[in-house]
Amino acid sequence: MLDWIIRYWVQWLFGLICAGLLAGYRRLARRVKEQEEERKAIKAGLLAILHDRLYAECSRCLAQGSIDTDAMRNLEYLYRSYHALGGNGTGTELYNRAKGLPIKND
Repeated sequence: MLDWIIRYWVQWLFGLICAGLLAGYRRLARRVKEQEEERKAIKAGLLAILHDRLYAECSRCLAQGSIDTDAMRNLEYLYRSYHALGGNGTGTELYNRAKGLPIKND
């Protein structure tokens, strides 16, 4: 009797443990994938917001024809974050054009 329990029930128990571990792994892998997709969406949204602010501020300064030190500092903060997140060349071009404007302090 003990031989039969050892032979069959231990195999069943081992199979159930393996099935439980596999189910847990699949659940964890799905959660990690969902979190990665969410992280990418948040990064893209933040990049879009930074691009919009950078574009608006650079356009304002370029239309004005000059830039003050506070606006320059603000542009530097925006651009650093924008560039670190992988912003494209449009923001870089606008930033460089605004950075080349004459500095006008009141």
